[in-house]
Amino acid sequence: MNDDSLGVTLHETGARFSVSSAHASAIDLCLFHEDGAQETARLAMQNVGEGRFEIDVEGVGEGARYGFRAHGAYDPDRGLWFDPSKLLVDPYAKQLDRPFRHDSRLWLQGKDTASLVPKAIVTRDRPVALAKPLLPKGGFIYEVAVRPFTMLHPDVPEEIRGTAAALAHPAVLDHLKRLGVDAVELMPITAWIDERHLPGLGLTNGWGYNPVAFMALDPRLVPGGVPELAETVKTLQDNGIGVILDLVFNHTGESDRFGATLSLRGLDNLTYSRHVPGEPGHLVNDTGTGNTVACDHPVVRRLILDTLRHFVLQAGVDGFRFDLAPVIGRSADGFSRESETLAAILSDDVLRDRVMIAEPWDIGPGGYQLGNFPPPFLEWNDRTRDDLRCYWRGDDWKTGRLAHALAGSSESFARHGVSETRSVNFLAAHDGFTLMDLVSYAHKHNEANGEENRDGHNENHSWNNGIEGPSDEPAVVAARWRDVKALLATLFATRGTIMLTAGDEGGRSQGGNNNAYAQDNRITWLDWSALDEELIQHTATLAALRRRFSVFSETAFFTGRQGDVEWLNEHGAPMTVAEWETPDRGQLTMLLKTHDRETQRDTRIAILFNRHASPIHVMLPGGPWHDLLTGGRASRFRLPARSVSWQVEGAGTGTKVTESL
Repeated sequence: MNDDSLGVTLHETGARFSVSSAHASAIDLCLFHEDGAQETARLAMQNVGEGRFEIDVEGVGEGARYGFRAHGAYDPDRGLWFDPSKLLVDPYAKQLDRPFRHDSRLWLQGKDTASLVPKAIVTRDRPVALAKPLLPKGGFIYEVAVRPFTMLHPDVPEEIRGTAAALAHPAVLDHLKRLGVDAVELMPITAWIDERHLPGLGLTNGWGYNPVAFMALDPRLVPGGVPELAETVKTLQDNGIGVILDLVFNHTGESDRFGATLSLRGLDNLTYSRHVPGEPGHLVNDTGTGNTVACDHPVVRRLILDTLRHFVLQAGVDGFRFDLAPVIGRSADGFSRESETLAAILSDDVLRDRVMIAEPWDIGPGGYQLGNFPPPFLEWNDRTRDDLRCYWRGDDWKTGRLAHALAGSSESFARHGVSETRSVNFLAAHDGFTLMDLVSYAHKHNEANGEENRDGHNENHSWNNGIEGPSDEPAVVAARWRDVKALLATLFATRGTIMLTAGDEGGRSQGGNNNAYAQDNRITWLDWSALDEELIQHTATLAALRRRFSVFSETAFFTGRQGDVEWLNEHGAPMTVAEWETPDRGQLTMLLKTHDRETQRDTRIAILFNRHASPIHVMLPGGPWHDLLTGGRASRFRLPARSVSWQVEGAGTGTKVTESL
């Protein structure tokens, strides 16, 4: 037995329970009947020093239900929320018997919450065999909200729709493999509670970015617990698809001063939460959610590391994406890429080979840290997102920004002596417009969220192609379809890792809602019957081409030497300074040296961009050139309006004959 472990440790005759609290005067272990309703025992835990409380209970085994009650002062002005009437979830709980739900008793002092709060279930660790993570350099990540993804899938059995198990269904696997996905990034699947204003609006949180327990899987998404997750992960990996978990360590669903007491707050708020210096009753809010977890505290650091190790060792996941990640690297002195917590994650013997992805911003001081996370952290790149959007919207002065994004964003990632990009390039994510809504709405439409359209970002760098929202006008529909194809072809041409949100490959819409976290309904549920087959095939073709040519699996910054990259104008000549500085310029060609894995030869590939509203004539040097998207062959092209063309020099494969001059 590891005497230093926290949580529950099973042994031959029972179980040992251990919890950390530096400020509680006493802690009780509460055991419950298997239905979770009746408290069968309340046992005083022993204070063994260094902020640890322990108890060994004979006869307790797998399946037992339990929780804690903490004693001490109740004085929120001093940052103390001790209240033994509150049943508290073990921070090391790995399975819960029910989801969290709101009730006023959760935040009223002296009101017992045992009938409300989920009970932790004693589980036994079952380590899985580990394999090398499956996301390659330049890989393709597919962001999935687990519940919305399969709620309407016609081939998935109703009993598993909306769960992690549904991801392993053959119909879902076939779709992922057709798209050429390298890894799925699962939006939060750990136990969360809805924001407290949602029940009154008749809404529920469908995204999960409001956690209470970091290790425990939410019973709504993973009813079979860790074994179900491990089985799903293995099935995906057996099909060549990695699994990345999106985890939230920056705040808890206990929210602000007037929020619920469910776990960390009631056990030891002064340890687990950040407070304004000199004001222990004033919670820091670097997250916009009411509280901020003190990730620099040794106890919290250990909880984070133990959580990550748990999901690797017990479920075999390939990596993690960290929501509002600067919080993890922040102390009272501000963010540091050399913080102890970040360093501990990257040096851990279990974690050091896993994929690590940062969302490199929050609303705290020094909250925008794009390019500042230590390698090998990959980072979501919102500058590339906005630059690509603005380029295709038609904004002036964007040709250079397009090239910068295509080349891997060296201005963001070349600092600190780094020689390769760590950019995760995307056009749309869960937070914001869908890809189709990006070209269908000039403004957000979040009325369904019950906040009078005040929530969500106001600036989306979007356009509607002439009509706001749904349209039956053939010209408008065609323009939107064309723009989505061009945006996808641009994304798949960028250097670095790319990410697509589930359904964007088929033109899904959320009706212009750019903050749909509270829409656990048909606004966010993916309507598989409405997906555009041609857009899906277009995405699959782009993913196949990205895998075919080695240049897209390379992440070193271009040097411009020996022709590794050339930037050409429509005449096939190098871009001039004047052309780069033409405000409304709408054409650019990127010419790359590469190895063709299909033909096993070295060659060149050209990506041609035309954002003009009319076709243009474009020349390429050398040749002959083969159109990889249409099958045509020429060196002089009629490039359609608002389109992107992929061309390979010499022999190639295609499906149609392009219109050439």
